[in-house]
Amino acid sequence: MRVEGAEPERHRLIQEALKERPFATVRDLLDVVGASPATIRRDIAKLHQAGVIRKVFGGIALPEGAHVQRMHARPFMENRVVNVEAKTAIAVEAAKLCHDGDSLIINGGTTSFIFAQMLARRSVKIFTNSMPLAAWLWENGICHVTIAGGELHREPGVVFSSSMQQPDVFASKFFLGAQALGLEGMLESHPLMVPIITGLAKRADEIIVLADSSKFEMRARYPVLPLTRISTVITDDRISETHHDMLTNEGVEVIVAAVSPQEPA
Repeated sequence: MRVEGAEPERHRLIQEALKERPFATVRDLLDVVGASPATIRRDIAKLHQAGVIRKVFGGIALPEGAHVQRMHARPFMENRVVNVEAKTAIAVEAAKLCHDGDSLIINGGTTSFIFAQMLARRSVKIFTNSMPLAAWLWENGICHVTIAGGELHREPGVVFSSSMQQPDVFASKFFLGAQALGLEGMLESHPLMVPIITGLAKRADEIIVLADSSKFEMRARYPVLPLTRISTVITDDRISETHHDMLTNEGVEVIVAAVSPQEPA
């Protein structure tokens, strides 16, 4: 029979878990808290109601507006459940920019993944280096898909090889996410993303960055593209006036997606 600790101590341990990572599943918390799944779910409900954590599909996350200064990127699978509402709203706006017959480059990333799902049954041509996206489109889409060649890098979920020639592909629009955005431009934490993005950027007329407002609070190590190289940034309505002005002052068009009030998970 499991002997469970006092509620205040369980709550402290759950909150401590989010200091190490911004998302945790109930299974993750079993080892951390030492309580039954039912008890953990009741604790999560109370902490969510108090506003100190946020219930999301599959587990818990930091509250909206509580951003951890990160110098490393989250794995693709972990990042899929972070800021889902904002990412979906951004993806809807991005899909409005696409027309039948377009040739598009879609980089790996979770916002790009959601966006491309909306194009699955559209008459467009998609070039992607995202293995999760290519697999999803194979099962669910009718659009034309070309996949980058090379080795599978599992953490970011992309296919790339520095020894292979750049793909012979050209597109009207290049859609991609970002680890961070600032005066330095678009930045990434994984060094692999630098040659991938800079290479693909040369093969598109427009560069459109899909970045929820939390990305303006993030830090990252590697500059990838200056703001002057970016045509459009699509973000959510939590972007600050300062960050909005930073983009427009550099000639970047900003599309702001409205995010519906979040319902408890």
